[in-house]
Amino acid sequence: MRTEHKDSVPFGQKLAFGIGMFANQMFPAILGIFMVVLVEDLGFPGWMWSLIYFFPRIFDSITDPIMGFISDNTKSKWGRRKQYVLIGGLIMGIAFIFMWQLYAEDTLQYNFWYFFLWSIIFYLGLTFFSVPYVAMGYEMSDDFHERTDIMAIAQWIGQWAWVIAPWFWVIMYDQDWFPSADVAVRELAIWVAIPCAICALVPAIFIKSKSTLNENYEPLNSANIGNSVKKIIKSFKEAFMISQFRKICIATFLIFNAFNTVAALTFFVVVYKLFNGDADASGIWVSLFGCLGALGTTFIVIPTVTWMAKAMGKKKAFMVSQGISVVGYIMLYFLFVPGKPWMYIIGLPFFSFGIGSLFTIMMSMTADVIDIDELNSGKRREGIFGAIYWWMVKVGFAIAGALSGLIIAIVGFNPDLATTGQQSAVDGLLAFFCFFPMAGTIFAMLVMRKYDVSEKRANEIRAELEKRKAITV
Repeated sequence: MRTEHKDSVPFGQKLAFGIGMFANQMFPAILGIFMVVLVEDLGFPGWMWSLIYFFPRIFDSITDPIMGFISDNTKSKWGRRKQYVLIGGLIMGIAFIFMWQLYAEDTLQYNFWYFFLWSIIFYLGLTFFSVPYVAMGYEMSDDFHERTDIMAIAQWIGQWAWVIAPWFWVIMYDQDWFPSADVAVRELAIWVAIPCAICALVPAIFIKSKSTLNENYEPLNSANIGNSVKKIIKSFKEAFMISQFRKICIATFLIFNAFNTVAALTFFVVVYKLFNGDADASGIWVSLFGCLGALGTTFIVIPTVTWMAKAMGKKKAFMVSQGISVVGYIMLYFLFVPGKPWMYIIGLPFFSFGIGSLFTIMMSMTADVIDIDELNSGKRREGIFGAIYWWMVKVGFAIAGALSGLIIAIVGFNPDLATTGQQSAVDGLLAFFCFFPMAGTIFAMLVMRKYDVSEKRANEIRAELEKRKAITV
């Protein structure tokens, strides 16, 4: 039975957090589209692409947990997070503009190293911003359902990035807009970075935060940096000792990794299955797939999942929404009919329930699990838990990039051939596109079947924590 909110967060605070999510999702969404220009228009070979794709994510995997530890233990009159979110937002915006100032007339080596170094600065800014930003959301409320509302609003706003981003494909390669794609990314980077950086600054400016000057946190001075690293590793171990959090991370990894593995194949599936490999004939149907899926998530999935989480609990809402996505994957397999691209639209609302519901529910569940950690350790470590959770997401994203290429190799797909010359390869590509994420989803549901943090249990944990605080005071 649902309880009333004990810790209601003003809508303006939820909105401020949600606006930050737009930046958190728009930068990666556009980055994935712009990077095609490196190969198609600037001649980067495969090894350069691989290094640029993987190294920043390895860098992320190191800096994210460190940033989580730092933000959890920062003493300042502005609190633990705001200053880092502000600095990170500014670095991201500036670095994103500079990293895309590439010119075809410059040498390949110069463009590679120029982009590589600026991308490291960009990802450093992303770490400064995203880790404390996500932790801000976790600590905004102690209420079981209010946490879902906070994450739902954030994901609703963030989804607009995925509605908008696919249309950059059309703009970049339309010569009525730009003479070439490298010119397009140089100019569009400015138009993307400035509003996104402003959105990133909104949580730092408007979300309320109390002073932590008098808190008993771990020291962050250089003399203790070695000890801090040990404590980061210890915090990781302690977080994964919590079985509920382990389940959340594994399930997210399976669903997100499987989805993104095949998402990279969307262009090939639409063009080659529906239009015999004729990219010009495919028109806007590639962009529509991503755009309509994101719109379905925005207006159907997130509101529905938020309602389900309150009506039946977060675990059941997760199971139902992922079950709906399994139906969607099966439907898409039969709805990709050559010459009838409009048919795939029928399956998109079902398909969108998988990835569309994932972060709304899982981030809300993570906030509940952080209470368990506080009960066990006596510490509030939103930064560490946020860093671990998003580390799993980023590792999954990196693995997905490698698996996409492996799938293309397995089915023997050749983008230089028409579909009629490789029908079995295109059919294999479609099978992977539909059934690989379905398999990941089913395994994730099996992982989550024994997740046991119900509303009743969460409220009992909160009551115990409040009792401890009252004794301490």
